[in-house]
Amino acid sequence: MLYGRIIGWGKAVPDKIVTNADLEKMVDTSDEWIVTRTGIRERRIAPEGVNTSTLSVLAAQAALTQAGLIPADIDLIIVASSSPDHLLPAVSSEIQHQLGANCGAFTLVAGCTGFVYSLVTAQQFIATGAYRTILVIGAEVISRNIDWTDRNTCVLFGDGAGAVVMQASEEPTGVLSFELGSDGSGAEHLMMPLGIAHPATHDAVDKKYQYIRMNGREVFKFATRTLARSAAETIGRSGLSIHDIDLMIPHQANARIIELAARQLGLPLEKVFVNIDKYGNTSAASIPIALTEAIEQGRVKEGDKLVLVGFGAGLTWASAVVQFGLAEKPVMTGWRAAPTRTVRAAQNKISVVARTASMRASLMLVPLYTRVSRKQRSEEKSNGNGQSK
Repeated sequence: MLYGRIIGWGKAVPDKIVTNADLEKMVDTSDEWIVTRTGIRERRIAPEGVNTSTLSVLAAQAALTQAGLIPADIDLIIVASSSPDHLLPAVSSEIQHQLGANCGAFTLVAGCTGFVYSLVTAQQFIATGAYRTILVIGAEVISRNIDWTDRNTCVLFGDGAGAVVMQASEEPTGVLSFELGSDGSGAEHLMMPLGIAHPATHDAVDKKYQYIRMNGREVFKFATRTLARSAAETIGRSGLSIHDIDLMIPHQANARIIELAARQLGLPLEKVFVNIDKYGNTSAASIPIALTEAIEQGRVKEGDKLVLVGFGAGLTWASAVVQFGLAEKPVMTGWRAAPTRTVRAAQNKISVVARTASMRASLMLVPLYTRVSRKQRSEEKSNGNGQSK
């Protein structure tokens, strides 16, 4: 069996920084309100003329340089994005052309989980021997689909791109196990209505269908049910225990969701990478940007075992255990590891269920963004602060 080893990585974010203080001048919000509920302090916003393809190419070039390759070495390009430059053609083809690559390219749309979906997809192409070197990109200029008068969404999102180069290896490395999931019954909780169902008419624009709409409370509940469970399941499938994981790199949507997932898993926070404070939620770009920063900061070393996990529009979820580089002792694979994987998955699941049960009371105290206690509301109103509406 062939494995996809990560040999290159890179990121690109716009220069423009929008801080919480800047947003205080635009909508009814405050730095304290945003940080307390999301963990976000600032985000990067792409200026006019900088599109998803622009950031993707920059991230891809950085990843290729790190890998010591040139565009001609790429066999396939997979781009995860929900904010393409155009509906047609696919942004992946525009990226392929701008890079100067001569290969196939396609876009994968799975919301914030898109990068993990793409990484897993790349592994399948490599495992079958179809391709040897694959460029995987997660990129968004999601700020163009944000209503900057809506404080519930405009404080959350930012723009950016991250990329990795995967190359075939005979040693167990890269994606060791994964879980991909979807529950379309929750589609309405996170969506941009504009599309074939609601074409770009004057009426649609008047109704702001071109902007992202989110039911924060429902998305929060979905994330807290899904994130830790999926990570535990995937870790078990790899034949590992939670204690074997060197670093968790979650989708950077909300610091409180990340902390809750870590607690449910029994993973110390020093084993969790968080950079949401600098970039906000960059959707499909958040995990590759975080992965790149973790490597650059020395948080990821050769042979480390990582768990990448995310959730997003769809509603979807995805997790993958990824070995960075080669381990000193190869991880057991194939039929011989099956009993171990089964036992590990069951152990991990039981551990998460037990921790989740003990935390239910506290979970009810931390709904997403907008809900505060009556006492807080009363105190804020008496202080002239309407922030808890």
